[in-house]
Amino acid sequence: MEKQAHIQLQPMENVTKAIIVGDPKRVDTVKAHLSSAKDLTFNREFKSVLGNYKGENILVISTGIGAPSTAIAIEELYNIGINSVIRVGSCGAMQANIPLGELVISTGAVRDEGLTKKYVPADYPAIPTPSLVSNAQKLSPSSHFGITRSHDGFYMPDNADTEKKWSEFGILGGDMETSTLYTLGSLKKMKTLAILNNVVLFEADLNEGVNNLVNEAEVVAKGEQDSIELALALLKGEG
Repeated sequence: MEKQAHIQLQPMENVTKAIIVGDPKRVDTVKAHLSSAKDLTFNREFKSVLGNYKGENILVISTGIGAPSTAIAIEELYNIGINSVIRVGSCGAMQANIPLGELVISTGAVRDEGLTKKYVPADYPAIPTPSLVSNAQKLSPSSHFGITRSHDGFYMPDNADTEKKWSEFGILGGDMETSTLYTLGSLKKMKTLAILNNVVLFEADLNEGVNNLVNEAEVVAKGEQDSIELALALLKGEG
């Protein structure tokens, strides 16, 4: 098989599990947790490394921001034989009781983005693999488990009102990629889960939250490490 057009990877022997991240810089953060890690490719927003975690080969790849590039990554990962994908990402809290640096584990996602509607109707559910949710509850019982919302942008004039509405419906957090991972995962029978580190307090300033992430504020950085460690433990335990 030729290299995939965007991620620039081919099938690899005994490599069926992957962690996806948004930011290419986070690939190196995950790499530090792996043994025998080696850089693979870096094309556009898709940076990848391969390493080993307690005897398990793990591919780590960045997907950039939003649904379109995430879908490209999932499609091409599927093409090279990846069947289990955990997203290690960030989110903004949509409930007041979720502090910075705490983990939000998505048990389902509102598909408030445009891309997945090109695959399936709007009422098709975006859900993760139940066994991964169950194992995450055992390994990280203090995390926040519940429904999240995936969207297409931050700067629309009605964004605050939209977030308030979904908060009232009990949505825990917002990101831009989880619904794509879950929808395509279901369609392709891939095992999926999204583990999100909260980087913006509910109704707080977006720029302040993003800067916390960029500047690696201590509490946010710990949340990132916690999300990586949980993802690796889950992939290790997944048959």
